[in-house]
Amino acid sequence: MKNTYKIEVDCANCANLMEEAAKKTAGVKDATVNFMTQKMTVEFDDGTNDRAVMKNVFKACRKVEPDCEIEF
Repeated sequence: MKNTYKIEVDCANCANLMEEAAKKTAGVKDATVNFMTQKMTVEFDDGTNDRAVMKNVFKACRKVEPDCEIEF
């Protein structure tokens, strides 16, 4: 399953770091963060609870940029 989320990120470098953090999160098959459109696309492993995984993605992204926001 693949979902797209609205994200608030301040710079392109932070977007790249957040993308890498999301990719390392358990339950995430692939992730991309587009700084220009302020969107994150996440592809989940089969059988995972996307909401629970997104909570962990959000925590990982907050370590990169403490004031980031993800609407999920």
